Amino acid sequence: MRRLTTIGFDADDTLWQNEQFFQLTEARFREILAPHAEGAHVSERLLAAERRNLSHYGFGIKGFVLSMIETALDITGDRAGPETIRQILDAGREMMAHPVETLPDAEPTLAGLAGQYRLVLVTKGDLFDQERKLAASGLGDYFDAVEIVSDKNAATYRRVFARHGDGPERAMMIGNSLKSDVLPAIAAGSVGVHVPHALTWAVEHAEPPVGEKLFRQVDRLGEIPSLLAEFG
Repeated sequence: MRRLTTIGFDADDTLWQNEQFFQLTEARFREILAPHAEGAHVSERLLAAERRNLSHYGFGIKGFVLSMIETALDITGDRAGPETIRQILDAGREMMAHPVETLPDAEPTLAGLAGQYRLVLVTKGDLFDQERKLAASGLGDYFDAVEIVSDKNAATYRRVFARHGDGPERAMMIGNSLKSDVLPAIAAGSVGVHVPHALTWAVEHAEPPVGEKLFRQVDRLGEIPSLLAEFG
């Protein structure tokens, strides 16, 4: 079995809570538009807008807010007034200021691995917000490198693990998203470890690659050290 030298960690919903704040804001958005449409319809239209806008705005809160504004205009036939737009902007601003809540096992797992492996944070989203969350988490000092990328694909992992390690074949990538953290890392030649989170954005859903020799799944981050023993 290959010897690993580098471990990549996703951030949102792997090291700290994230999706819960999007879902709470979406619930607030449904309330704002309740006079115009049923909640399920609002959510359906918002998700469609988010998918449509990913190539324009990328991932993160700012793109989410713009998609909410677009959805509000579409649902109301461009009659969403300044008060509605202001409420949406306020909701987005509150998201950018929410406290960072690290997940159980995040800090002790990183502390135990630091110095034994090169630890690389690989996260996508808005640069300013991701930097803010990393600073507020208190986890930054455990990482040898931080990569905030526009998207995650096989080329991303090949580049990151070549720059900060001994190539993807000597690396492991850990995250809650099969679509972004696991499948493209495996395609790049790395071990991909899925750590499921109770809340997962619909856009990130994917089927686990059952039978793939580079795929692993654990219930929590605290199982990572035991898993690493498998690789020497």
